[in-house]
Amino acid sequence: MSIFVGIDNGVSGSIGMIGSTGRVLFLSTPIIKQQNYTKSKKNISRVDYLALKQILKIRPESIQMVLLERPMVNPGRFMATASALRALEATLIALETLHLPYTYVDSREWQSYLLPQGTKGPAALKRASMEVGCRLWPSRANRIRKHKDADGLLIAEHCRRVFSSNALGSSIKADRPGPRRRA
Repeated sequence: MSIFVGIDNGVSGSIGMIGSTGRVLFLSTPIIKQQNYTKSKKNISRVDYLALKQILKIRPESIQMVLLERPMVNPGRFMATASALRALEATLIALETLHLPYTYVDSREWQSYLLPQGTKGPAALKRASMEVGCRLWPSRANRIRKHKDADGLLIAEHCRRVFSSNALGSSIKADRPGPRRRA
């Protein structure tokens, strides 16, 4: 069985896995909260690297590709950018220690294939993601509604369409290839 993984980057993101047999897994990104590392007494949320690694270890030999949404980097939003980059680093460490192949996708790219044309604005995109996700995977509708979007699953579906062996677009290569698998 082949598994395609989509990761909506960030501490409020999600992970979607779609198997070639039609099995689907949808989870919120595991996080931990801890005290900020600055002088002020605040808490920050971080990706729980160990929990993420456990999720990805389920069947690593079957994972064909992991598609990561490129993180938001905006100098005008320093705190959100710092959080996104911390989340990305933890995710990359998990992927690389498991030797999983991965590459990046811009949100607009996967959204243009899977969300209704003309959907604009953060609230409308989240609503469209939730509605499309509930329609495509009704068995996961409650979890999708609770998370308020299906971005991880939709990224995994885009990954499946682009990277499955019979896909016409399979000329796209991983940024970081996984290990050579023994036959």
